[in-house]
Amino acid sequence: MPAGLGTPALWAGFVGAVVGLLLLDLCVFQRKARAVSIREAILWSAAWIGLALAFNGWVGWHFGPQAGLEFLTGYLIEKALSVDNLFVFLVVFSYFGLPVHLQHRVLFWGILGALLMRAIFILAGAAILARFHWLDYVMGAFLCYVGGKLLVVGQPDVDPERNVLVRLCRRLFPVVGDFREHHFFVRHDGRLHATMLFLTLVAIEATDVVFAVDSIPAIFAVTRDPFIVFTSNICAILGLRALFFVLAGVMKKFRHLDKGLALVLGFVGLKMLLKDILPIPIELSLGLVALILGVSVAASLVPRRGAAGET
Repeated sequence: MPAGLGTPALWAGFVGAVVGLLLLDLCVFQRKARAVSIREAILWSAAWIGLALAFNGWVGWHFGPQAGLEFLTGYLIEKALSVDNLFVFLVVFSYFGLPVHLQHRVLFWGILGALLMRAIFILAGAAILARFHWLDYVMGAFLCYVGGKLLVVGQPDVDPERNVLVRLCRRLFPVVGDFREHHFFVRHDGRLHATMLFLTLVAIEATDVVFAVDSIPAIFAVTRDPFIVFTSNICAILGLRALFFVLAGVMKKFRHLDKGLALVLGFVGLKMLLKDILPIPIELSLGLVALILGVSVAASLVPRRGAAGET
């Protein structure tokens, strides 16, 4: 068990609660494939955010204000990066032509895979950083590079068919060229075939790996406690599915969000590089992250000049 604030009982309790919530969602609330209404998505999204903030309050009460601020800062960063992840989800769904009533199923399994990958990345990262302190500077430089590239170039174009895992899947399995409702695999002419639903899921899982590589170093710039890193990450991801249906119709309007995320990544990278020279207090980190994201969202909502006359 990783060292830090979390005792074995707390780790087991948190993981058990997450698994229970996911099973409740899958087996009770979402048993049938269907389209999710905006109203339902908003209620679910508010519920997940409320649970995260309630847990944040408990962390601050149980472990002290510093731990509470670290959780909140990490949650805010990971939530913003998760929203950016939704843009890629939207592109993947559009590319494969995934029907609306099946999107919920792909998102469930995709986010479950993301939870497992984040857990592996976080536990491995905590162990490695505890042993090799010089990696702080490598990760800080990496985040500055990613932030600078995102600021200058913007989000790269996403072509799921060029993804290594998707190409490997096509080599391993024959693929039927349509969706067979909620099935990932079907029998066709006596052979097991992957459906387009499975290809879509593979593409989603591949993007999860890419985003984990960016987001895990970002949270380690805020705190080194594995329990805070893990729980803030998981709480941010859990509400991602509901948030997708809330933002699906308006995500393209957040045209400046990528610039805000670029500045956030650059800031946390700089924080890691300067940690031994000029430590940045967590209160200042939280304020700057919130300010950058707030300004980028507000700037996105300002109508473009001449947009009113466009058709």
